[in-house]
Amino acid sequence: MARRKMAAGNWKMNGTLAALAEVDRLLADHPDPVSEVVLCPPAVLIHPMAGRVGGGPIAVGGQDCHDKTSGAHTGDISADELRDAGAEYVILGHSERRTDHGETDALVRAKAEAALAAGLSAIICVGETEAQRDAGQTLDVIAGQLAGSVPDGATALNTVIAYEPVWAIGTGRTPTNDQIAEVHARIRTELAGRFADADGFRLLYGGSVKPGNAAEIFAIPDVDGALVGGASLKAGDFGPIIAALDAA
Repeated sequence: MARRKMAAGNWKMNGTLAALAEVDRLLADHPDPVSEVVLCPPAVLIHPMAGRVGGGPIAVGGQDCHDKTSGAHTGDISADELRDAGAEYVILGHSERRTDHGETDALVRAKAEAALAAGLSAIICVGETEAQRDAGQTLDVIAGQLAGSVPDGATALNTVIAYEPVWAIGTGRTPTNDQIAEVHARIRTELAGRFADADGFRLLYGGSVKPGNAAEIFAIPDVDGALVGGASLKAGDFGPIIAALDAA
């Protein structure tokens, strides 16, 4: 099955309304990208960003959602609310959520189920810590996170998997090409054990992706794009990553 490549940007807790000027620059520089482009800003920017890009080549996503549709959950946001604000995607299970907020595989799975029910597509993150990598546990950790975090209702049309080695996020370090290829191959194998359309799932790599290393990463087998952090905040950085993906 042919897989459309994806460049997804995670703005994390960065950006105000003024930052939307970067979206205008990105649209001007890449009006018709081959790859699917998704930007996931802070929740307060989802609606204005969606209004800015409506009908264009950039989709908007959230960075998290609650597993309940509504209720007494102060400070949280539901998948239905994300959808209503203009989001099409939501990032779930990012290592910063797993670490800072104690999110378990079971909770990530429940959130993914809520996202799919609301009509959102889920970008589900998996990845090992440096200690797990050093202990030779990477592939087992990834397999366990996939089994626990990806719901049975996932399909190639509504779910994307992002591999983000925790020790590479924001550090400037990246695994070797062989290490990335090994993990992505294992992800594909694990998906094949559960889903008939496993070959159609897009697998993204995340962890210090930048213009200087993007082309090399995108040449690795089973890498269908990237989940980009800091380099997605500026059109001058994210644009070359999109161009490298389009050319891959």
